[in-house]
Amino acid sequence: MSSTDERRDIVIVGGGIIGCCSAYYLTRHPSFDPSRHSVTLIEASEIAGGASGKAGGLLAQWAYPSNIVPLSYKLHAELAKEHGGKDRWGYREVKCGQLIARGRTLSDKKEATGGEAGSSVSLQKRSADALAKLKKARVPQDLDWIEPDLLRGYESMSDPGETAQVHPYLFTTSIAKLAEEKGAKITLGSVTGIGYSGDAVESVSYTDKETGEARTIPATDIVVAAGPWTRSVMPNAPISATRAHSVVIRPTRPVSGYTLFTNIEIPANFDPSKPSRPTVAQPEIYARPDETVYACGEGDHVVPLPATTADVEVDEARCQDIINQVGSVSDELRDGQICARQACYLPNVAAARGGPLVGHAGTKGLYLAAGHTCWGIQNAPGTGKVISEFVFDGQAKSAKISSLDPRNYL
Repeated sequence: MSSTDERRDIVIVGGGIIGCCSAYYLTRHPSFDPSRHSVTLIEASEIAGGASGKAGGLLAQWAYPSNIVPLSYKLHAELAKEHGGKDRWGYREVKCGQLIARGRTLSDKKEATGGEAGSSVSLQKRSADALAKLKKARVPQDLDWIEPDLLRGYESMSDPGETAQVHPYLFTTSIAKLAEEKGAKITLGSVTGIGYSGDAVESVSYTDKETGEARTIPATDIVVAAGPWTRSVMPNAPISATRAHSVVIRPTRPVSGYTLFTNIEIPANFDPSKPSRPTVAQPEIYARPDETVYACGEGDHVVPLPATTADVEVDEARCQDIINQVGSVSDELRDGQICARQACYLPNVAAARGGPLVGHAGTKGLYLAAGHTCWGIQNAPGTGKVISEFVFDGQAKSAKISSLDPRNYL
């Protein structure tokens, strides 16, 4: 372990939430001294350009792995309190449940009554009859934006204080700014290689995004937090990529704060233009405090990982499937405005039972923080905190994470 009074040049590869939280906590570690220590974050395209800007943003005490979740969940609450996260990045506690429903075919539109094109109806509260149906299916009364006739069941997945949410793009970009305020430097460029001297890291080479010039900067410590792109700088890391599509919808009226894991029975010939058999869809639906609703579908491996987040292809048909599925159980979503159709790649750990890999990577001064699957936003503050401890203290102090040791797999 190097002494903290010597010169340290810390370089972070990757400007997603893991890299940004690592920069944040490194600049706030008690040993960090900006006169002797530099923190440079290198990002290929833009901060939060990948999954960190396009995730759902669910935080849950029951997420995995259990050795880092409680620390990270607690740090989320502390960050929000300290930096006004409620207003800055939409931090709030939220209800979470599993919803079983039967979808309607696309042509099955319930006729609205009264008002200009039914606009007055969508703002009215449910009728007594509809509320009775919700009660029968044991559905909370304020979950009144799912059609009661279509509901088959609801099961709460959290008690108060067990689930919360953030807006991932706003959270990631805010944390990056807060790291910069304490001295971290953000550089846009594609990392091309890590230089070694004997058994220690020595430098990072990258291509500057603006000028296209090749540059090399000295490094005593390198944190690789490149998500699904980790193998481009650490070819032996067992990190693979899964593409995920999502949409953002502005519903016809503001809806209550629920995050829903759904099981929707899709009827035969759901879409009149495509003859089909009955099937089941499981989109996740997250109401957000900015009065939008985020929904995501299943992952795919159809298109291999592109060079950068800027090159990710969006399959419009997959996005439309998600829009149709969530619209089949909610008028508010079906008749809402589509704000975004997007795709990103999630990093998976190929060799382990789930991710992530966090800690020393076998060479002096080299650390890995990647493979967070769908819980990257949830586990980022905890990961950033322990990475700052690995760099300055030589080991993780805030959580017992030996099972996440990258050296078990490299």
